[in-house]
Amino acid sequence: MIAAKVVDWATLGKVLVAALASGVIVAIGFSCAILGAVRYAEMRRDGRTLEASGFALVGLFGAAVCAALIAGGILVMASK
Repeated sequence: MIAAKVVDWATLGKVLVAALASGVIVAIGFSCAILGAVRYAEMRRDGRTLEASGFALVGLFGAAVCAALIAGGILVMASK
């Protein structure tokens, strides 16, 4: 087989797993950021400051996860 000589299947598998994992984590983190922002606004409007603070933390955590993965991806690309 010609493809077996040209393609490094182990490295390709590692790239596939890393891309899948980071894609899922970015999607979950961004979803948490949106959920936190929307619920924070609703809770704050209703005068529920404790719950609003909790959702603000969820939103900030989700945004931090996305920012960290983006920065990590840029660092990996820049180092090679």
